[in-house]
Amino acid sequence: MERIENDPRFELYYEMLIDWNQRMNLTSITDRDEVYKKHFFDSLAALPLLKDGSDVIDVGTGAGFPGVPLLILNPTLKMTLVDSQVKRLRFLDCLLQELGLEAELVQSRAEELARNNLYRESYDYVLSRALAALPALLELTVPFARVGGISICYKGLYAKEVTAAKNAASVLNCEMEVKPLKSDYGARCLVLAHKRKRTPQAFPRRSGIPARMPL
Repeated sequence: MERIENDPRFELYYEMLIDWNQRMNLTSITDRDEVYKKHFFDSLAALPLLKDGSDVIDVGTGAGFPGVPLLILNPTLKMTLVDSQVKRLRFLDCLLQELGLEAELVQSRAEELARNNLYRESYDYVLSRALAALPALLELTVPFARVGGISICYKGLYAKEVTAAKNAASVLNCEMEVKPLKSDYGARCLVLAHKRKRTPQAFPRRSGIPARMPL
Protein backbone atom coordinates (compact mmCIF):
# COMPACT_ATOMS: atom_id res chain seq x y z
CA MET A 1 0.00 0.00 0.00
CA GLU A 2 2.89 2.32 -0.75
CA ARG A 3 0.52 4.26 -3.01
CA ILE A 4 -1.53 5.28 0.02
CA GLU A 5 1.42 5.93 2.34
CA ASN A 6 2.76 8.48 -0.15
CA ASP A 7 -0.60 10.11 -0.90
CA PRO A 8 -0.89 13.49 0.91
CA ARG A 9 -4.68 13.22 0.91
CA PHE A 10 -4.57 10.32 3.35
CA GLU A 11 -2.17 12.22 5.59
CA LEU A 12 -4.57 15.20 5.56
CA TYR A 13 -7.44 12.81 6.38
CA TYR A 14 -5.46 11.43 9.31
CA GLU A 15 -4.57 14.88 10.65
CA MET A 16 -8.19 16.11 10.46
CA LEU A 17 -9.46 12.90 12.04
CA ILE A 18 -7.15 13.28 15.04
CA ASP A 19 -7.88 17.01 15.39
CA TRP A 20 -11.66 16.60 15.33
CA ASN A 21 -11.45 13.51 17.51
CA GLN A 22 -10.38 15.74 20.40
CA ARG A 23 -13.81 17.39 20.30
CA MET A 24 -16.04 14.47 19.36
CA ASN A 25 -15.86 10.69 19.38
CA LEU A 26 -14.87 9.72 15.84
CA THR A 27 -12.48 6.84 16.52
CA SER A 28 -10.81 5.01 19.40
CA ILE A 29 -7.82 4.31 17.14
CA THR A 30 -5.44 7.27 17.00
CA ASP A 31 -1.96 5.83 16.35
CA ARG A 32 -0.99 6.74 12.79
CA ASP A 33 0.06 3.25 11.70
CA GLU A 34 -3.07 1.75 13.23
CA VAL A 35 -5.33 4.30 11.52
CA TYR A 36 -3.73 3.55 8.17
CA LYS A 37 -3.96 -0.21 8.69
CA LYS A 38 -7.33 -0.60 10.40
CA HIS A 39 -9.22 2.28 8.81
CA PHE A 40 -7.66 3.29 5.49
CA PHE A 41 -6.31 -0.03 4.18
CA ASP A 42 -9.29 -1.96 5.50
CA SER A 43 -11.76 0.44 3.87
CA LEU A 44 -10.06 0.01 0.50
CA ALA A 45 -10.66 -3.75 0.42
CA ALA A 46 -13.78 -3.20 -1.71
CA LEU A 47 -12.06 -0.92 -4.24
CA PRO A 48 -11.56 -3.63 -6.94
CA LEU A 49 -15.29 -4.46 -6.80
CA LEU A 50 -16.60 -0.95 -7.52
CA LYS A 51 -17.07 -0.03 -11.17
CA ASP A 52 -16.27 3.52 -12.25
CA GLY A 53 -19.25 5.88 -12.11
CA SER A 54 -21.31 3.59 -9.88
CA ASP A 55 -23.96 4.80 -7.44
CA VAL A 56 -22.65 3.92 -3.96
CA ILE A 57 -24.11 4.48 -0.50
CA ASP A 58 -22.15 4.10 2.75
CA VAL A 59 -24.60 3.32 5.56
CA GLY A 60 -23.48 4.32 9.05
CA THR A 61 -20.33 5.95 7.70
CA GLY A 62 -19.18 7.47 11.01
CA ALA A 63 -15.83 9.16 10.31
CA GLY A 64 -16.14 8.27 6.62
CA PHE A 65 -15.17 4.62 6.60
CA PRO A 66 -15.18 2.97 4.14
CA GLY A 67 -16.72 5.54 1.76
CA VAL A 68 -14.17 8.38 1.85
CA PRO A 69 -10.98 6.31 1.33
CA LEU A 70 -12.71 4.62 -1.62
CA LEU A 71 -13.74 8.01 -3.02
CA ILE A 72 -10.17 9.34 -2.69
CA LEU A 73 -8.87 6.59 -4.97
CA ASN A 74 -11.90 6.54 -7.26
CA PRO A 75 -13.50 10.00 -7.44
CA THR A 76 -15.79 8.84 -10.28
CA LEU A 77 -17.98 7.09 -7.70
CA LYS A 78 -21.30 8.82 -7.02
CA MET A 79 -21.07 8.49 -3.26
CA THR A 80 -23.73 9.03 -0.59
CA LEU A 81 -22.57 9.06 3.04
CA VAL A 82 -25.23 8.35 5.65
CA ASP A 83 -24.99 8.79 9.41
CA SER A 84 -27.48 9.47 12.18
CA GLN A 85 -25.32 12.11 13.91
CA VAL A 86 -25.09 15.66 12.59
CA LYS A 87 -21.67 16.28 14.17
CA ARG A 88 -20.12 13.46 12.16
CA LEU A 89 -21.56 14.88 8.97
CA ARG A 90 -20.08 18.28 9.83
CA PHE A 91 -16.68 16.64 10.05
CA LEU A 92 -17.23 14.88 6.73
CA ASP A 93 -18.36 18.10 5.05
CA CYS A 94 -15.15 19.86 6.11
CA LEU A 95 -13.05 16.83 5.20
CA LEU A 96 -14.51 16.55 1.70
CA GLN A 97 -13.96 20.26 1.08
CA GLU A 98 -10.31 19.99 2.13
CA LEU A 99 -9.83 16.90 -0.06
CA GLY A 100 -11.58 18.48 -3.04
CA LEU A 101 -14.12 15.65 -3.25
CA GLU A 102 -17.89 15.58 -3.65
CA ALA A 103 -20.43 13.32 -1.96
CA GLU A 104 -24.01 13.60 -0.78
CA LEU A 105 -24.28 13.78 3.01
CA VAL A 106 -27.50 12.50 4.60
CA GLN A 107 -28.48 12.52 8.26
CA SER A 108 -30.79 9.58 8.92
CA ARG A 109 -31.12 6.15 10.41
CA ALA A 110 -30.92 3.39 7.82
CA GLU A 111 -34.35 2.02 8.76
CA GLU A 112 -35.97 5.35 7.91
CA LEU A 113 -33.95 6.30 4.84
CA ALA A 114 -34.49 2.92 3.16
CA ARG A 115 -38.23 3.70 3.05
CA ASN A 116 -37.62 6.92 1.14
CA ASN A 117 -38.18 6.25 -2.57
CA LEU A 118 -35.31 8.59 -3.47
CA TYR A 119 -32.90 6.13 -1.84
CA ARG A 120 -34.65 2.76 -1.78
CA GLU A 121 -33.37 0.31 -4.42
CA SER A 122 -31.30 3.08 -6.02
CA TYR A 123 -27.69 1.94 -5.62
CA ASP A 124 -25.25 -0.35 -7.38
CA TYR A 125 -23.32 -0.91 -4.15
CA VAL A 126 -24.20 -0.52 -0.48
CA LEU A 127 -21.29 -0.31 1.96
CA SER A 128 -21.35 -1.00 5.69
CA ARG A 129 -18.56 -1.41 8.21
CA ALA A 130 -18.72 -2.04 11.97
CA LEU A 131 -22.45 -1.36 12.00
CA ALA A 132 -24.34 -4.46 13.19
CA ALA A 133 -24.40 -8.25 13.24
CA LEU A 134 -24.89 -9.68 9.76
CA PRO A 135 -28.60 -10.70 10.01
CA ALA A 136 -29.55 -7.14 11.04
CA LEU A 137 -27.00 -5.64 8.66
CA LEU A 138 -28.61 -7.27 5.63
CA GLU A 139 -31.99 -5.87 6.62
CA LEU A 140 -30.47 -2.38 7.01
CA THR A 141 -28.54 -2.38 3.74
CA VAL A 142 -30.08 -4.66 1.09
CA PRO A 143 -33.17 -2.42 0.64
CA PHE A 144 -30.88 0.33 -0.73
CA ALA A 145 -29.51 -1.90 -3.50
CA ARG A 146 -31.18 -2.05 -6.89
CA VAL A 147 -31.91 -5.50 -8.30
CA GLY A 148 -28.54 -6.80 -9.46
CA GLY A 149 -26.74 -4.59 -6.94
CA ILE A 150 -24.57 -5.73 -4.05
CA SER A 151 -24.52 -4.99 -0.33
CA ILE A 152 -20.85 -5.17 0.72
CA CYS A 153 -20.50 -5.89 4.44
CA TYR A 154 -17.05 -5.60 6.07
CA LYS A 155 -16.70 -8.36 8.66
CA GLY A 156 -14.22 -10.12 10.93
CA LEU A 157 -14.86 -13.70 12.02
CA TYR A 158 -17.73 -14.56 9.74
CA ALA A 159 -18.67 -18.25 9.75
CA LYS A 160 -21.28 -18.06 12.54
CA GLU A 161 -22.68 -14.75 11.28
CA VAL A 162 -23.10 -16.04 7.74
CA THR A 163 -24.93 -19.11 9.05
CA ALA A 164 -27.13 -16.94 11.26
CA ALA A 165 -27.91 -14.63 8.31
CA LYS A 166 -29.14 -17.31 5.89
CA ASN A 167 -32.80 -16.75 6.72
CA ALA A 168 -32.41 -12.98 6.42
CA ALA A 169 -30.79 -13.41 3.01
CA SER A 170 -33.65 -15.60 1.85
CA VAL A 171 -36.34 -13.22 3.12
CA LEU A 172 -34.58 -10.21 1.57
CA ASN A 173 -34.06 -11.93 -1.82
CA CYS A 174 -30.28 -11.94 -1.86
CA GLU A 175 -27.48 -14.50 -2.06
CA MET A 176 -24.35 -14.26 0.08
CA GLU A 177 -20.76 -14.67 -1.09
CA VAL A 178 -17.76 -14.47 1.25
CA LYS A 179 -14.44 -13.00 0.14
CA PRO A 180 -11.71 -13.58 2.77
CA LEU A 181 -9.14 -10.79 3.07
CA LYS A 182 -5.46 -10.91 3.93
CA SER A 183 -4.88 -9.23 7.28
CA ASP A 184 -2.24 -9.22 10.00
CA TYR A 185 -4.68 -8.05 12.68
CA GLY A 186 -7.25 -10.84 12.74
CA ALA A 187 -9.72 -12.49 10.40
CA ARG A 188 -11.27 -10.12 7.87
CA CYS A 189 -13.66 -10.64 4.98
CA LEU A 190 -16.22 -8.99 2.76
CA VAL A 191 -19.66 -10.55 2.74
CA LEU A 192 -21.29 -9.75 -0.59
CA ALA A 193 -25.08 -9.92 -0.65
CA HIS A 194 -26.12 -10.10 -4.30
CA LYS A 195 -29.68 -8.80 -4.70
CA ARG A 196 -31.75 -11.07 -6.97
CA LYS A 197 -35.25 -9.62 -6.57
CA ARG A 198 -36.88 -6.54 -5.07
CA THR A 199 -36.97 -6.23 -1.30
CA PRO A 200 -40.41 -6.95 0.23
CA GLN A 201 -42.09 -3.72 1.30
CA ALA A 202 -42.20 -4.85 4.94
CA PHE A 203 -38.44 -4.37 5.24
CA PRO A 204 -36.58 -2.79 6.84
CA ARG A 205 -38.70 -2.81 9.97
CA ARG A 206 -38.90 0.16 12.37
CA SER A 207 -35.78 1.60 14.00
CA GLY A 208 -34.15 -0.76 16.46
CA ILE A 209 -36.18 -3.83 15.54
CA PRO A 210 -33.68 -5.40 13.09
CA ALA A 211 -31.04 -5.51 15.85
CA ARG A 212 -33.40 -6.63 18.63
CA MET A 213 -35.31 -9.18 16.56
CA PRO A 214 -33.10 -10.28 13.66
CA LEU A 215 -34.68 -12.20 10.83
